[in-house]
Amino acid sequence: MIDAELAGHMERLLADRVPFVTATVIRAARPTSVRPGDAALVLADGTIDGFVGGVCAQASVRLHGARVLETGEPILLRLIPGAAPGEEEEATDDGVVVAHNPCLSGGSLEIFLEPHIAPARIVVAGDTPIARALETVGRAAGYDVVRGAEPQASDAALIVASHGDDEEVALARALELGVAYVALVASPKRGTAVVESLDVPDALRAEIHTPAGLDIGARAPADVAIAILAQLVAERTAHPPVASAVLIAAPAVAIDPVCGMEVAASESSVHLDVDGERVYFCCEGCRSTYAARVGA
Repeated sequence: MIDAELAGHMERLLADRVPFVTATVIRAARPTSVRPGDAALVLADGTIDGFVGGVCAQASVRLHGARVLETGEPILLRLIPGAAPGEEEEATDDGVVVAHNPCLSGGSLEIFLEPHIAPARIVVAGDTPIARALETVGRAAGYDVVRGAEPQASDAALIVASHGDDEEVALARALELGVAYVALVASPKRGTAVVESLDVPDALRAEIHTPAGLDIGARAPADVAIAILAQLVAERTAHPPVASAVLIAAPAVAIDPVCGMEVAASESSVHLDVDGERVYFCCEGCRSTYAARVGA
């Protein structure tokens, strides 16, 4: 179960829009030190907060947690002990991944890994009826909509609906950051004037959508908001965002040279630098064995 301390950590991560995975033990066969209901949080860098088994189980959870963040899809991770080194994992069609863990001490584990990734964020500049409608419609569509915030490079959109209030600053900032969709709610004449006044390269000016939204004859604030959101969706479909801006890049993988287990090549994994090369291990035991072997 997720205790109060882990729950507090989850709340902070969600508030900060930090992606993470909840790992919950569903089944534990003896002998194991873990029990059904034990849980942990797994971050993209491999950090594990909580308890879901010993160091070898943690190595598998670290690797597959990173993969879950990459795909955005939950899995049931089934860890089977006693497999021969180098034996590969198996994936089934029903969301179950079977991983052979050569250093588990007899007890198999089943751990549910669920990703928690913040929805794409839309920044709306302005406190006008259209700005408020964008907030309502965008949230209904599953976006994280904020008004008055500073744009970030990872934002899905910056939409300026302030009717002349600090438009240039917000637009230029979003363009310089590379925000995927930048739009200005204005008439064609005023929109052209604002775009031409921006102190940015011509190539960036061309990125601004103004008048904002698809031309569907919208007049009411809610209809205008729908037209803008439709244009945003069309742009995201035609030009998908870089994966790392939404999900997490595929984890680097290494093979433990002692037991043959597949592990995440991250700072959080057990590792050893030998002759300028970093070698990764599932646990300190394998690391010590390898260090004695090479005289490190």
